[in-house]
Amino acid sequence: MSVWDDLDLLLDSPSSLTTTSNARGTVKDQASFKAEEDVAALRKAIEGLGTTEKTLIEVLTKRSNAQRQLIATAYQKATGRTLVADLEGDTHGDFEDLLVALVTPPAVYDCHEVMKAMKGPGTTESTLTEIFASRSNKQIKALSDVYLKETGRLIGHDLKSEVSGDYGKALLILAEGKRDETTNVDTEKAKADAKALYEAGEKKWGTDEAKFIDILCHRSIPQLRQTLIEYKNISKKTLQESIESEMSGDLEKLLVAVVKCVKNVPAYFAERLFKAMKGAGTTESTLTRIMVSRSEIDLMDIKAEYKKLFGYTLHSQLESEVSGNYGETLKQLCGQDG
Repeated sequence: MSVWDDLDLLLDSPSSLTTTSNARGTVKDQASFKAEEDVAALRKAIEGLGTTEKTLIEVLTKRSNAQRQLIATAYQKATGRTLVADLEGDTHGDFEDLLVALVTPPAVYDCHEVMKAMKGPGTTESTLTEIFASRSNKQIKALSDVYLKETGRLIGHDLKSEVSGDYGKALLILAEGKRDETTNVDTEKAKADAKALYEAGEKKWGTDEAKFIDILCHRSIPQLRQTLIEYKNISKKTLQESIESEMSGDLEKLLVAVVKCVKNVPAYFAERLFKAMKGAGTTESTLTRIMVSRSEIDLMDIKAEYKKLFGYTLHSQLESEVSGNYGETLKQLCGQDG
């Protein structure tokens, strides 16, 4: 039985989509933090003969993002140069991308990842799906504000020209960041929604995608959890299995991602990390994005789910799949205990 079929403990388990505490991150504020000392160490590492990567890794992975912002400000004051520009000038490839991600404020980083996914020929739907299915309203609002500030345009307006069809419709609703946030569950409504979903999919010739999109993109997390349980009672299949058998393409992937995040955000990310390392090549951009963006939110829970799902630790998988300074930085973010 897969982790996604087990709905028994669903109603009582916490959700990283609704809790805003950072208690489950692997990266915390450093207690004896002094920005000036870190700036001096970074300057020495960058300005000396040959960059001392070990110092860059040590300083940047052992400070919280808020502390890295203080370092960046003090760095610019001391040198007249931005820390990002110096990191870009002195490091390369995936290692450079990872360090730049670490010194970027979370909302700005999310926004830049969305911009990257929309840029150039072809849109990277998998990135848009991951971000908009897994972020809270507050996070989506924050990245949208950055987008408006940097481009002068509304993110919804630009997304509209990049995504289309039912996938586009669902993504645009999620990108509004207006999911219901009430915590009380209306069981009758959950039963009615489950029945409506069953009748729009399993029970009917051809699927009414609009019904799935409306319910899955608007209802609150606690409400949807109850709906998943009611659905299984009627259908004998889980809603995820129904979506997988009724739909295809990007819409299927998006709605499955939403259902997975409703159930268990850390398990969703554990699976994404596993897939990013499995197979012929490693998808570094996905590894970087998840490890950085979850490091102060729920990376401890992601590590626990990873071990549960795959039988070995995330740390050991990183050890065998990524190497060099890039791999070292990811392992520092991950932490030894798995």
